[in-house]
Amino acid sequence: MQDFENKVAVVTGAASGIGAGLAQRCLDEGMHVVLADIEEAALERAAEALAAQGRNTVLPVRTDVSILEEIEALAEKAIAEFGAVDLLFNNAGVGSSPCILEGSHADWEWVMSVNLWSVIHAMRVFTPIMVAQGTDGHIVNTASMSGLIYGDGAYGVTKHGVVALTESAHFELAKIDSKLRVSALCPGWVNTNILDSSRNRQARFGQTRRPEPDEAQLRLAERSRQSVAQAMLPADLAEIVFDHIRREQLYILPHDDEFKVEAAERAATILGGTNPTR
Repeated sequence: MQDFENKVAVVTGAASGIGAGLAQRCLDEGMHVVLADIEEAALERAAEALAAQGRNTVLPVRTDVSILEEIEALAEKAIAEFGAVDLLFNNAGVGSSPCILEGSHADWEWVMSVNLWSVIHAMRVFTPIMVAQGTDGHIVNTASMSGLIYGDGAYGVTKHGVVALTESAHFELAKIDSKLRVSALCPGWVNTNILDSSRNRQARFGQTRRPEPDEAQLRLAERSRQSVAQAMLPADLAEIVFDHIRREQLYILPHDDEFKVEAAERAATILGGTNPTR
């Protein structure tokens, strides 16, 4: 996909963070933008700020991406308003990562529903629509470097799943000679509010019940917050993403750092038939 002028983009998780950066870049590229997010007040603020720039149409659609019917409604509203969807960013996600020994069923269900099932829903709903259009198009699924390195609880499980799903779609689309392309976005740290994801935890998943963190866990949490605060800005990430879209690259790895070293070490361990030691 090379030409974005007056095309239509749908962005989930668009009210803040990576999603907001991608939505802004879509406008900068001359696109109409459908903003989807569960956080209604933040969604309205984001839509007003983007619309105030006086560029193309901005359509906010409050969406719980973990629910299939709401993804279907999002697609219907986008098509009703614009007649097509050319670029889809399955970006919504949460940063919580319950583990096997401590995470509750509800904790796991929440993370799996938002991080993985939402992408499955959107791929199954939007992909047939975009294929049938017969035009150049692209879908970017936000995974993480956690989808390429050793897993870390539920978060790692979901991100490995998003990468595998995107790879599967790549081959399916190639078999039918579709003009639609897909990418798995695998960033490291990005300056977002993902560490505060629980603010949007849906009531049906209840509240997490975890033991009080010890000093080591508190130090790790503080280091994570520092890493996020000093990380790549969403606008810079969005520029990299669009460059990769134009080059039709399946894997988007925007961070040239230790994460790539970890991915290489994991691959070497697998191929070498040895167990990881970390």
